[in-house]
Order: sequence, then structure tokens, then C-alpha cells
Amino acid sequence: MPGTVLLLAASPVGRGCLVDAASVLPVLAAVPPAVLSGTDTANVVELADPLEPQAVLTRLRAAAAAPGPLTVYIAGQLQLDRRQRLPHLALARTTPATVRYTALPWHWIREELRLRPSGATTLLLDLHADRETWQWLRTGGPHGLDCGRGNAVYGRVAPPPARRTLAVPSYMRALATILRSGHRPPPDELHRRALARAAADAAGEGAVAGADLVLTAPGPAAGDPHAVIAAAVQAGRHPDADALAARHEGAAAHAHGPASEEALHWTEVRADLAMFAGDPVRSCRAWLTVAEARLGAGQPPHSPAVEAAVDRAHHQWGRVRDAGPARELGAALAALRGRVPGSREGALDHVRREMNRLRAQV
Repeated sequence: MPGTVLLLAASPVGRGCLVDAASVLPVLAAVPPAVLSGTDTANVVELADPLEPQAVLTRLRAAAAAPGPLTVYIAGQLQLDRRQRLPHLALARTTPATVRYTALPWHWIREELRLRPSGATTLLLDLHADRETWQWLRTGGPHGLDCGRGNAVYGRVAPPPARRTLAVPSYMRALATILRSGHRPPPDELHRRALARAAADAAGEGAVAGADLVLTAPGPAAGDPHAVIAAAVQAGRHPDADALAARHEGAAAHAHGPASEEALHWTEVRADLAMFAGDPVRSCRAWLTVAEARLGAGQPPHSPAVEAAVDRAHHQWGRVRDAGPARELGAALAALRGRVPGSREGALDHVRREMNRLRAQV
């Protein structure tokens, strides 16, 4: 099956730029697509210094929807938004005051890749953090860069360079240099070799050798239930996939409680499975359940997990064609949207307009 490769290099224009992220793209572009992907053939999507987070999300969503293996290469700069203090990938127009509106929220990456089959996605990251984000990573750990369960993640996060110094993505450049030989070693070996090469360039970046946060997450172990479920979906056995997920959901609820992260994870899986099976009513209902459970557990309305659940419920509700269920689910969605407006303007107004249209059909 053909692979898909997404090359994303982004950093702000002007004084806020810490790293010349786009400088690595010509080196990566010189690598044959099949070598970048590790498959016989591959499609490559390249994004160099994009301007709008929604445009990046559109390309990311299309890449995530591809059925074969996906490899994502990201070089760039991390910054925190001032309101929620969540990590974002800075884009060309990003400034410290506009991170929330002009940068790509890292949890968007996690949410899009979360829908992919377990073990089918590899991320290779070369990121630099500004001073505030670096302190946040050092105290809280790189868990804030969660890329989703079942995905392999390799790379590094570097501290801010010395003042008046523009860093270079030396880890990503080392990856590209290794791959230009025409041979793609296994990801863990590729990662180790790239780290060794990048360490030699640390002085040139104005960084202290060994100061980077190294990211190493090899992906799911053999027998992971997510892989079994993904295989069932790909074979068109949607009831079998849902039945297996339901068993794990029940076991997690019994062991940890129905509102636990363990149980809600499997509820989310079942919501996605309903979407894959073409059942937007069941999918929307499941996402509404997740959102209500998270809010009931005390999670704030602006938290990424709550916003994502409501956004996905809204998306699936828009696909419901039967007016009866649409009115029922729309009423619940409107109540939720009043508490969780989300980051996209006009979401609540959209629900209200659609509900007025549905009521007029009675």
C-alpha cells in the first residue's frame, strides 16, 4: 500500500523567530519519496512556513485519512498560548501575543492522528522552544507533546538558542542526510544515528551539548487491541470492531469507573468506529456522552479534550439526515455549545439556525 509523507517546516517571520525551520526542506525534498516513507511508493505533501493554522489542519487531516503508512516530519518552534498555556507550533504570523489565533495547537495534531490505525503512523520531530515553553517542558515533561496512542514518535526539543542567534534544525538535517543515501533504517536506528550527528552541530546552534529533550516512543506493542480493531474496520467488520471496543470499555469502567480516562478512551474509540461504520447518530451520541462525562468530572469547558469531544459531536450531528434524531441530538448539542463554544466562531449560532430549520419541518 502506498505511503504518505507530510513535511512541515514552520517558524515565525521577524524578531520572534528562533530557528530557520524551512532550511531543511530542500534537503528532505532531495530524498526519494519511498525512502522518506519506508514504502515502495509514497505521496509527499510539503508545507513551508504556512500562514494559517486552518490550512495546516486541512492538509494534516487529508494526510491522516490516507489508508497506508503515514510519516510526519515536523521542524519548527514551540510556544505556549497565554490563556491556556498549551503548546502550539508557531507559524509565519505568530507572535507571543497571538499564539492562540495564529499558531497550530499541538493537540490538533494528536486529535487528527488519533483516528489512524495503531502502528501506522511515525512522527519525526525537530523542535525548538522559546524560554517560557522550555521551562514548561522542563517542569512538566514532554507529555504535553502527546501525539496520540499507537503512534511512534522520535526526535528532540531544543532549548532557545543564544540571543541574536538563529538555530538550525540539525536533528532533521541529520535525518535527511542519512536518508539521502537511499537506505531507510528502522526508525529507532535512524533516530539514534540522527541524534549522534546532531550532537556534533550543537555548538554551532548556540546550545549546550546534551541539553535537548529527547523524544522516543516506539509505538504499540504486538497484540495491541487497537491494532486488532483497526484490522477489523479495514476488513469491513464494523460490528466485530465495536463489540471488541465495547468489551474494553466495560472492563475499563469496571476497573477504574465510567468517567475515568481509561473508560472514556474506549467510549471515544466507539464514537470513531460508529463514524467509520456510517452511523452519525451513534457517533454523535457517544461524543456528547464523552463531553458530558468530562465536564461532570470537573474538566474546564476550554480544555482540549472537552472542546474536541463537542467539536466532533457537532461534526457528526451535521451528517444526521433523519429529522427526528437530528432534533433530539441538536437540543443536547445546543445546551453543550452554550457551555463549550469552542475555538471556532459561530458554532452555537450554527446549531441554533439548524434547529430552527428542523423545527420548521415538523
